Amino acid sequence: MESEADSGVVGPVQSLTRGLMVIRAFDETRPEMTLSEVARVTGLSRAATRRFLHTLVRLGYVWTDGRLFALTPRVLELGFSYLSSLSLPEIAQPHLERLAAQVHESVSVSVLDGDEIVYVGRVPTSRIMTVAINIGTRFPAYATSMGRVLLANLGEQELTEYLRRVRPEPLAPQTLTSVGPLRRELERIRAQGWAVVDQELEAGLRSLAAPIRDRTDSVVAAVNVSSHASRTSAEDARNELLPPLLETAAKIEADLRVAPQAGRTAR
Repeated sequence: MESEADSGVVGPVQSLTRGLMVIRAFDETRPEMTLSEVARVTGLSRAATRRFLHTLVRLGYVWTDGRLFALTPRVLELGFSYLSSLSLPEIAQPHLERLAAQVHESVSVSVLDGDEIVYVGRVPTSRIMTVAINIGTRFPAYATSMGRVLLANLGEQELTEYLRRVRPEPLAPQTLTSVGPLRRELERIRAQGWAVVDQELEAGLRSLAAPIRDRTDSVVAAVNVSSHASRTSAEDARNELLPPLLETAAKIEADLRVAPQAGRTAR
């Protein structure tokens, strides 16, 4: 009996696999290729490569001038479909992993739930707190860098109501417990776009946080980097950790802007 491979006919799964191979053959070093070049990169025969390229041209994913082939912006729809199905933690997680690998410190994402932050994403690199932090861990918003970023971006009425009901407790010797100074600190954070909390949640713990905005420019979460205060000065920590932190927040925001489910924290 003649096989599919012998007859030149392939099944739907194999066709999809080969079609994706053709798409992935193009990258920043190979934005345009001839049919022969695509065949060489993918390892497909010229006949199969021609068939898949012309199918992709008909579908609008590939452009050709008759000799050269290149991807069209329509291929972004494939990534959009994936991002559209993701929740905030799923979108943020790969960015957290890259940031943790870059700075060699623990990184997290949290959202505001009432007067507390709730961790929805985390990549720990070392144990720097006496309390273990996991997905779902909660802390008072007033004493954390992510909490202050989230509070700073509340509406004026919401923030006023929060400050009226909150009773800050001294969780560590340096915890800010007066409402007046806390409001001024939140105003400063709102103006500068990031927060630093130095040993206010726990002695020896320093963290920096930045807001994460969705497609409507609303702050929906915060991302932070935490380190032990004994490793470096506060100024050096800002200089070394803040730029990659802000870059990570911007990358997460870019993904959220094309994800309709941006407000979800879980599937």
